Amino acid sequence: MRFYVTIPEGLKSYVEQELVKAKLCFEKKDFRLSWHHLERAHILGQSWPLAHTKTHWRMLGFAFRVKNTKEIIGQIPRLLVGGIKSFVGEIPLGNTGGANVPPLKPMEIPYDLQMILNQYK
Repeated sequence: MRFYVTIPEGLKSYVEQELVKAKLCFEKKDFRLSWHHLERAHILGQSWPLAHTKTHWRMLGFAFRVKNTKEIIGQIPRLLVGGIKSFVGEIPLGNTGGANVPPLKPMEIPYDLQMILNQYK
């Protein structure tokens, strides 16, 4: 069994870029695009506990700010279990992390994100 602890520095920068884009879009009140960037950050960082948990915290904060009860409720168990699942390498690759998808459902990874992830296998 492989334990995932620290996200590679280069990949971490891609996750951070997506989180910054999410914040900027939110400030411009483009909530759809802000969420899209949070999902992309989730896909990139979901294999590493800290990045995974950080993204779910941001998703929860987003849900509170837009007053989305379904998303708030959906993020709580993801916060409690997501990092642990990442640590032991049992995450559904490509899952976008929102309450609109089952938490254990693997999903297709967008091509550009797959190319990034391939650099850090």
